[in-house]
Formats: sequence, C-alpha cells, structure tokens
Amino acid sequence: MTSPDVQSTTHADHRHPASLLKSWVEYARSGEYAYLCLQSARRRILGLRALQAQIQQCRRCPLHAQRKQAVLGVGDPFSPIVFVGEGPGAQEDIEGQPFVGRAGQLLTHALARFGIPRSKIYIANVVKCRPEGNRTPRMSEMEACFPYLKQQLALLRPRLIVTMGNPATQMILGRSGIMTLRGQWFRIGIVWIFPIYHPAFVLRNLK
Repeated sequence: MTSPDVQSTTHADHRHPASLLKSWVEYARSGEYAYLCLQSARRRILGLRALQAQIQQCRRCPLHAQRKQAVLGVGDPFSPIVFVGEGPGAQEDIEGQPFVGRAGQLLTHALARFGIPRSKIYIANVVKCRPEGNRTPRMSEMEACFPYLKQQLALLRPRLIVTMGNPATQMILGRSGIMTLRGQWFRIGIVWIFPIYHPAFVLRNLK
C-alpha cells in the first residue's frame, strides 16, 4: 500500500480532514509500512532511549530548574503520524508523558471521533520541560529545545505531522498564525504538515 494520495503541488487539500486522517491510519496498519518500520526498529528504539537520557540531563534553558522530569513523548514509535504540542503541563510533568491531563483527554476523544485509536499515533512536544504556570514557551526556550525534537522526528520518520497550536506550527512549518493555517495541508519534503488548534486552547476558548 502506498502512502495516501495528497496533492504534492499545492499547500492545501480541500478533502475532509477526517477522510484524510483515516487514510493515514490505514497506511499505518498496512503490511508495507510495518515491514519498513521493522527494518529500522532497533535503531529507532535505542535512539529514543538515548534521547530520553539526554533530555533528563539537559540544562540548555531555564525550564530545567523547576521540572520534575523531562517529557520526551508517548505512543507508537512506528506510526507514520506524529502529533506535536508546545510543552508539558503540570500532570505531564508528574507522570512523564505528554497529554495526560484535560487537554489530552480532549485529544483522545477527538481522535476517537475520527476512528483513530490514540495507541496508533505518537505524541511529542516542542519543549520537553514544563513552563511554569503552563505558560506558552518563549522563543528562546523553543529554540534551545528544538534540536531534540528534530532528533526525535528523524528517528520516528513520520509521514504526517499534526502541529497543535501556534508554537508547534511556527517551529515545524516556519509560519505563524494558527487561525489562518489550521485545517490546511502543507508539505516539507516527503512529510505532510497539518496544523490544528491546541486542545488546551479549545478548552479555554471554544466552549
């Protein structure tokens, strides 16, 4: 099974997001993708473990001073779909996994509506340590931490990255303005980028 047919010459695709996301899930379940993943399984798993050890020792920005633990990511490391948020919250800082609080529950519910089990994707953040008060990470903090995310994505080798919120979209796509960019499809090399609102923003503003 080949990767989902998304227009390669335009920045946007007007098909319904649910149908496109479902096609990515089918691709993730296909024998072809599973075989490709197995070929690099050992390198991927060991690489993620090494990266986890690195971020636990990181002192690149002031966020390390108040963290309980650095949070790398959670989910299926062999999925072609990676969701990227901005940073851990209070509960994530305690548990060491991203999106386990109210925003994570909303994300899980939204995925279920599209017929996507959360276990079939991988979730990460731009910054790996919690900003105090769950504030938006500063640009200097995101720039300091972004090399870790780049290493993480290089190991995961996703075909689709869903950026949640403006910070993740700005760092990965190089463009800001989530109000305008959300719901559009963009391509960087062989990787498709799909910006959406951050679940925490939805909880705060779109009740």
